[in-house]
Amino acid sequence: MKPDSAFSDLVGLVYQGPLEERPWSGFLGALRHAMGAVVTTLVLRPADTDGAGLILTEGGSGDALALYREGLFMADPFAALPPGKVVALHEIIPLAELEQTELYKLCMAPGGMHDSLGADVEVDGIVEAQLRVSRARGARPFGKRETQLCTLLLPHLERAVRIYMRLHRVESERALYAGAISQLAVGTVILDARGAVSATNTLADGILAARDGLWVAEGVLRVQNPREAAELRRILGELAESQRAGQPALAQALRISRPSGRADLGLVLRPLPATDESQGVAGIAVFVSDPEERSDAPVQVLVKLFGFTPTEALVAIQLANGLNIDDAAAELGMTRNTARAHLRSVFNKTGISRQPALVRLILKSVASLA
Repeated sequence: MKPDSAFSDLVGLVYQGPLEERPWSGFLGALRHAMGAVVTTLVLRPADTDGAGLILTEGGSGDALALYREGLFMADPFAALPPGKVVALHEIIPLAELEQTELYKLCMAPGGMHDSLGADVEVDGIVEAQLRVSRARGARPFGKRETQLCTLLLPHLERAVRIYMRLHRVESERALYAGAISQLAVGTVILDARGAVSATNTLADGILAARDGLWVAEGVLRVQNPREAAELRRILGELAESQRAGQPALAQALRISRPSGRADLGLVLRPLPATDESQGVAGIAVFVSDPEERSDAPVQVLVKLFGFTPTEALVAIQLANGLNIDDAAAELGMTRNTARAHLRSVFNKTGISRQPALVRLILKSVASLA
């Protein structure tokens, strides 16, 4: 079978699949039409398991799919196909014999499926992709033309699944890092190459919504104090110019006063890594620290990390949040002497003897990431 425009369209949809809200729905729908099929299915599952995996389908019956997912996949005659080889179902089992099986009666027939094509590809030994195409009873069985079409598509499908895996790994890592930054009580504002706000995390949203010295208007980061606003513009311009010139740029810091009288916000601005597509200007990350934001280090994590009792952990958390020993005692409903006794025990267990050192120990430990 020679590649033509219809084949090129299918290949394009294969590579578009990882970006779709329902992965590969466009490809599976177009393949169903091109093959005169009633159902097209793509199954992704870890290569070292026997589970049903992620089942993506176009056409057929939802009830039939549910039955397959719940256990009928174990009776799939396409199991253990040689990787990269396209096989027709009637080559494995006579269709008259297939019609007597539980799989056909409970899953295939209600879903309108009869003869099918199957092909498996393994991606980096991690994920197995299984492509299935089914025609209705009474339709012509699959032949050489359809087998050739699927064979030509398989290398593209393998690459697209690899892209899908990479994208999901990147998204998972990004979510993990974003969660860690949020736990560290740092707001994050991402500015694009034009200086417009393109993304914020939850903590930054709260700081900006307060409009207390720092906010966003018309997509631009605004500062109330004129001198500080001018300094912010200078820093942003300097970082952008360094990016355009391909020169390394150090992170820069800025304090933002708040009209409410609360403690100043601390800003650290760092250029984002440039890519070939960004033409030297990738954007800037603005990290916002609110000194009055309290640490949420879980008590049980401090107990396990440092051997504190739960009450000692509570005292340590209050001190890490900036309270002195008297305020910590009042916050926890205990006497000053009791709080000091717990603090002495905390000092003994950590090997330090000053409150500032204790605060640094708590804030820099992995407890703040829990």
